[in-house]
Amino acid sequence: MAPSSVTLGIDLGTTSVKAAVVEAAPGDPSGFLVLASCVRATRAEAAAQSAAAAPQAREQDVSRIIQALNECLAALPQQALRKVCAIGVSGQMHGVMFWKTGQGCEWTERGATPVFKPGAVSHLVTWQDGRCSSGFLASLPQPESHLSVATGFGCATIFWLLKNSPDFLQSYDAAGTIHDYVVAMLCGLPRPLMSDQNAASWGYFNTQSQTWNVETLRASAFPVHLLPDIAQPASVAGRTSRTWFGIPEGTPVGVALGDLQASVYSCMAQRTDAVLNISTSVQLAASMPSGFQPVQTPDPAAPVAYFPYFDRTYLAVAASLNGGNVLATFVHMLVQWMADLGLEVEESTVYSRMIQAAAQQSDTCLTITPTVLGERHLPDQLASVTRISSSDLSLGHVTRAMCRGIVQNLHSMLPFQQLKEWGVERVVSSGSALSRNEVLKQEVQRAFPFPVSFGQDVDAAVGAALAMCQRNSNQKEP
Repeated sequence: MAPSSVTLGIDLGTTSVKAAVVEAAPGDPSGFLVLASCVRATRAEAAAQSAAAAPQAREQDVSRIIQALNECLAALPQQALRKVCAIGVSGQMHGVMFWKTGQGCEWTERGATPVFKPGAVSHLVTWQDGRCSSGFLASLPQPESHLSVATGFGCATIFWLLKNSPDFLQSYDAAGTIHDYVVAMLCGLPRPLMSDQNAASWGYFNTQSQTWNVETLRASAFPVHLLPDIAQPASVAGRTSRTWFGIPEGTPVGVALGDLQASVYSCMAQRTDAVLNISTSVQLAASMPSGFQPVQTPDPAAPVAYFPYFDRTYLAVAASLNGGNVLATFVHMLVQWMADLGLEVEESTVYSRMIQAAAQQSDTCLTITPTVLGERHLPDQLASVTRISSSDLSLGHVTRAMCRGIVQNLHSMLPFQQLKEWGVERVVSSGSALSRNEVLKQEVQRAFPFPVSFGQDVDAAVGAALAMCQRNSNQKEP
């Protein structure tokens, strides 16, 4: 990374958008400084565009996501943005949205800067989408990949739309993740580009050959023209077609990363580090040795998946669907119960009070399996509460048991002894659910057999910026 390099990183998450301006700092232990950052909630949840998908559908309004992105950029210091020499982008994996080529966005003047807003686009069908039942998934062709296909994966969603809403697909000729879309719009790309990180998260992608399973998909009448072209993660996808919030026209923009890989990149200082992120969902990732190749047979029941990282290496990942969203569901339930009783209380008040109560309750015999959303490898599993006694029914007991259950559920997917065998010596942990929950931190420390670091933030926006700048610093750009 050149000493003068200033890079913008953007992460388009499930509940918020974050932007960070990062500058190289050779004298700093981390090697970089975050000059400025901003987070904006998207509040983008939307009703399903296909009635047949409800109530399991989970969709988001793309215009609200882009509005949050614009608000983030507008809040960053203009003098920092004018120095930006490259833009890295990451976002929520697995999801899919559609747009019409050439009509994906409209650029307008807002004050002194051009901004874009979505044009002929669909909703984003997110990774949380549950429209693909176990029976439907079983009816799909077998992937030529080491990764199986689950509900919420882009290709599974497209198969579902093909069967249940074929006319819907006729309206669009391009598809990608939300972050692929943003890169395409910033650069005016005629076709979206997708990294192998995001392609693998869609399913039906062979990471060894770096190709889609085109013949398999075509044999099932899948609209293969919607599959994006593949490029290396954080390589230059194109250049900004306009000045954007002070960032000069012609600034290189990277091929979008998965948020998991960007988060790991931001903080994995050594290969012996494992990275734990507890936000809306939970991910535990460890780097596999160079040369490792996963078995090329998908196993839907396997709780650990191997995702592409950089330079054809892999991350071993246990990705649980049940993290901070479990706590949010519990808070929402309590607020709803109180409303039914004629009482009004803010969700934020309930959350802080229940964490306080659990902090005073250092142990509990109550056992909560928190899988209210199932898991990709156990899609039909629901949550359960066992070992209930009259002495363990306080708010503190229940919250403590729920936080412990989130960590123990992860342990059931990737036993922490396995990490030791892979050479892991430290866990670097972060995430929004962890940063605001001291009880969850305590349960993480209790569960892992080696040191847990909470000091370094795991930040996908910062990781996207670092990957873009560091991985292109010695390459001549087109």
